[in-house]
Amino acid sequence: MSEEQKVQEPVETPAPAGQEQQNTLDLTVNDLQGLKAIIDVASQRGAFKPNEMMSVGQIYNKLEAFLNAVAAQQQAGKEPAKGE
Repeated sequence: MSEEQKVQEPVETPAPAGQEQQNTLDLTVNDLQGLKAIIDVASQRGAFKPNEMMSVGQIYNKLEAFLNAVAAQQQAGKEPAKGE
């Protein structure tokens, strides 16, 4: 099974009765791949207005570049080092 990379960002919530509480949200590479698939489907179905297409495309390209970089990094981590 492949290892998921997680991006954790602390989220502050109001603390009940003077207690400090902090939750973390997990966003995985699989979540981002799902988001990319959602954008693909939505664009194919015409969900975006023409004036929104540039913004959607720019975000999509950034997301795709990030996912490709993560995949390359994971692949490099699986390959044995040269000389071993």
